[in-house]
Amino acid sequence: MLQTPTGGAGSGTAAAGGRLMSIGGVLNQLREEFPEVTISKIRFLESEGLVEPRRTPSGYRKFSAEDVERLAQVLRMQRDHYLPLKVIREHLDALSRGEQPSVPAQGGPRELLDGLGEPGADRPTAARVGRAELMAAAEVTEAELAEWESYGLLTPGPEGGFDAESVNVARLVADLGRFGLEPRHLRAMKAAADREAGLVEQVVAPLRLHRNPQTRAHAEATTKELAALSVRLHAALVQTALGVRLH
Repeated sequence: MLQTPTGGAGSGTAAAGGRLMSIGGVLNQLREEFPEVTISKIRFLESEGLVEPRRTPSGYRKFSAEDVERLAQVLRMQRDHYLPLKVIREHLDALSRGEQPSVPAQGGPRELLDGLGEPGADRPTAARVGRAELMAAAEVTEAELAEWESYGLLTPGPEGGFDAESVNVARLVADLGRFGLEPRHLRAMKAAADREAGLVEQVVAPLRLHRNPQTRAHAEATTKELAALSVRLHAALVQTALGVRLH
């Protein structure tokens, strides 16, 4: 098993004898070191370009020993160095080219979570924003903000500030308003989001209570990954229902 992100292939996570493995076999191999890993996590990493398994004519994924070892490197760099996926991909690609780059500087929880989110998302960087800052960033009035609060679309914290994502929510609510969608129309979206959040919490709660401290440390990253997948699924379902493609 690899002990560092720059080490060679070992026996703990590699497919034996050069044979190709199904995604279920990969999951079993990885869980020896990463008990929190799931099939959706492996698929997510594939969608982000971290690994490129072969495909059978019928579309099934087949992973080589190198694929499995690369996945283990990704998971290890996330766990031990809190690195975003973009940085991990660049580091591993450099290794594949025969270079010997040093392990990138350790990030923090925010960098890790950003690496699991949607590419190119316009996120504010501050942890909290004040009321005036939110109105200025979203270009809305006090009356509009107060109405959105009354419908539960935005909720200030105990000290009156808003979390950073509230800026994006405010901008989106304002954009929808330009099409005639009022806050009362958006309550169904808020209710659906709350239900999706509840499902994510059901999955993450056991991780937060796990005896393994590394598993507990991954709870927030797993939450963000599941949130990103939920957003993608929601977008795909809306596009399917409307018969349109956004890109």
